[in-house]
Amino acid sequence: DTNEDLSVESQNPSMSHKEALAYVENGLNELITTDPLLQYLPLGVTLEELNSMLALEYGRAMTVKVCRADGETYSVVVEPKATVMDLKKAIQRHVTLKLKREGCERIISWRYIWRTYWLYHAGQKLAENDKPLKFYDIQNNSELTFVKRLRNK
Repeated sequence: DTNEDLSVESQNPSMSHKEALAYVENGLNELITTDPLLQYLPLGVTLEELNSMLALEYGRAMTVKVCRADGETYSVVVEPKATVMDLKKAIQRHVTLKLKREGCERIISWRYIWRTYWLYHAGQKLAENDKPLKFYDIQNNSELTFVKRLRNK
């Protein structure tokens, strides 16, 4: 069986870079759809998503649910020792990738979002970006919401 599985080079020595990437992507997609651990990942998964899923499986990461005012919820993966800023960056990556996969061309001003809204958990505003999530008692499957900031006059 192993002798029948020839390498890519011996099958087609003149394969272009683009063709080689497509070949590898097809192989990864086949692996992802047949693996019980990875089958929940979308096709065209990024390396970061794959690493996050594996970190979750091995207990090296946690999922934080972020609820928007319109009812949509994002499940964001972060390390247990992550800070508020790490969480914000993870939310940005998650939402940007989600919009890209949906074919949405919209650009989000994250600077505006973070100036206009607080992340809120159990009655506390996550006001300090450098504080670890544990400081706010955020654990695996904790739910956070966006709360509009009040303007100081």
